[in-house]
Amino acid sequence: MLSSGGDLEPIWDACRRIDFALQRRIMSGVDYANLAYALPMFLVNGGLNSEAPISRDLFGELLSLPVEIPERNRFLYLYDCERLTWSVRQCIEEIQEILGAFYAIFNTASLTGGPPLKPDGVVFSRSPKVTQLFANLSFIFIRLHSLLDYCVKLAIEASTLQASFQNYKRMASRGCQFGNRKNVTWNGSQGTLFEDCELVRTVETVRNHIVHDGLLDALPKVYERYCEGALVERFILFPDMTAGRLDSFVNRNLFYGREDKINLRLPTLISEFWNRLAETLRMVEAELSSGAQAVNPA
Repeated sequence: MLSSGGDLEPIWDACRRIDFALQRRIMSGVDYANLAYALPMFLVNGGLNSEAPISRDLFGELLSLPVEIPERNRFLYLYDCERLTWSVRQCIEEIQEILGAFYAIFNTASLTGGPPLKPDGVVFSRSPKVTQLFANLSFIFIRLHSLLDYCVKLAIEASTLQASFQNYKRMASRGCQFGNRKNVTWNGSQGTLFEDCELVRTVETVRNHIVHDGLLDALPKVYERYCEGALVERFILFPDMTAGRLDSFVNRNLFYGREDKINLRLPTLISEFWNRLAETLRMVEAELSSGAQAVNPA
């Protein structure tokens, strides 16, 4: 389906299982239900979302007050960990929305000035709608790469869960990015986002090019092919890539000789990414579950 890019239920299920496993591990031996009900909202939301519009300094002052909050540091750490799965969910929702917007514009908007002077031929457009299309396409690859980073954070935190809660400590995964996957014990596992594969290399390459080097097309454009005056095809060309890397020659790396039409390939690319993401999250959940008895409740 052009608007969805695949089935997301396995991902949602894996996120739910990870949240449950985190709660079970971190809150081991603690009356979670009753204590959570009595938590002050600044502890739940402060520094995590806008439901607690307080400053860093005020947050620190509130934590230092001589008021006992049972298992305070456990709860702080639990919500810090759960933020990672929240981020995964939100990122997916953003990608899905932008993907739908991309195809809504691509399939319905008037993008060119109409057919060429001759009844057969190809024309292209560089309009505000085309700019929006390329912005959406760029955003999709940037956010796919964000998911690579989030998964590494989850995997590292799952393998090094804190066991002592006398202090509010820095997470092991803080500052980690996709390059830190080498520190994950199951790095390279088949079917995951940590496997060395063309899909992941493509996401890395495209994201890095967009962020650091330039656009996917120096003059972004949409092409339309006409036959006997009727529109028969609309497409966006994607740069030539080999094994997930841009084909390059000295300073040039945007070649289009293969006529790779990203509008045809994008749903399949995202669907494969979702499948690998689901498997990656299942591995994280398995690691959490396998160490269920390892936590020191002190």
